[in-house]
Amino acid sequence: MTSPLRGISSMATRQVLADLATAYRAASGREVLVESVGGVDAAKRVQGGEAFDVVFLGSDAIDKLLAGGHAVAGSRVDLVRSGVAVAVKAGAPRPDIGSEDAVRQAVLAAPTIGYSTGPSGTALLQLFQRWGIADQVRDRTVQARPGVPVGSMVASGEVALGFQQFSELKDLAGIDVVGPLPRSIQITTVFSGAVCATSTQPDAVRALLAFMAAPATADMKRRHGMDPA
Repeated sequence: MTSPLRGISSMATRQVLADLATAYRAASGREVLVESVGGVDAAKRVQGGEAFDVVFLGSDAIDKLLAGGHAVAGSRVDLVRSGVAVAVKAGAPRPDIGSEDAVRQAVLAAPTIGYSTGPSGTALLQLFQRWGIADQVRDRTVQARPGVPVGSMVASGEVALGFQQFSELKDLAGIDVVGPLPRSIQITTVFSGAVCATSTQPDAVRALLAFMAAPATADMKRRHGMDPA
């Protein structure tokens, strides 16, 4: 009997990976167990040598694991592309986000702004810097705690305006998704998988990643608000 493949991922891909793992089990008979935690914590655990077969993170984080020898060279496979959307508490007025300037004005007007610990959050802060408003909004920005969705902070009223991948906001109760960021400032994260250096089943992981990247999985990814990479 083959042993399960054990993986770790950031929270951003937990739902789509669960569906992909279920589809892979149906197709191959191989069990895939993926633990989803905050992306920073996931990377630290892989770097610490915890025994995982496969890791799923933003492509930049995967590249760092490859460079450090914590993932197998040449094993990165890009799986999905995920854009950022804007959310408010259910029933709250929806700000205009139809243009870059409108988003800037919405940020300036918001009493509190939530952003993620992942790469999209870093990119959002860089956008505030580029707009020249970073100092103005610093005391009103709240970074989600690792593993905590920005949308849950919006739903609870902890923040008034939330920015996170659409895939993490689309099915969350208690919020209204205003829409995606305009194309001119859209923040797109590519999420990838790679074979962990600790894996004793690297060929099986490569087969899994090939399945997850195949065109046949495209509709499944789109159902979760993501695009195939």
